[in-house]
Amino acid sequence: MTQIIVPDASVLLKWAFASSEENDSDNALAFLNAWLDGKVEIVLPKLWSFEVANVLGVKKPEQAEEIMDIFIGYDFDEYDMTVELCRKALGLMRKYKVTFYDAVYHAVAILRGGILLTADERYHRKIKELPNAIRLSEWRIKG
Repeated sequence: MTQIIVPDASVLLKWAFASSEENDSDNALAFLNAWLDGKVEIVLPKLWSFEVANVLGVKKPEQAEEIMDIFIGYDFDEYDMTVELCRKALGLMRKYKVTFYDAVYHAVAILRGGILLTADERYHRKIKELPNAIRLSEWRIKG
């Protein structure tokens, strides 16, 4: 059974902004390759594409369509919004004073028995007591 990883938008965007100046680009690309090689499973909340496309549209408007074509072509496993997911995300939001957008990725990880992978240091500092989240800078492929 492959490990389930829920990368948040901060990780996905590292693929689009990969460069030697971008922190943890190497880990982000290693993670992408691990997924492409079938070594990990990616599950995302359905809102991922809206969040990623918004950032790309602002920061890389000339390339946003092409990058989103690639991302959408990956055909990630998407977790539908359910009452259970909404409740879990709202609970994380209240307890840790985070946005619903950030919390929903984490809630998917909890509900699927996976790990949240984030490059968002601010979010990670708020939820660091939880066992199912890891910073991109610390991620390594198992096995």
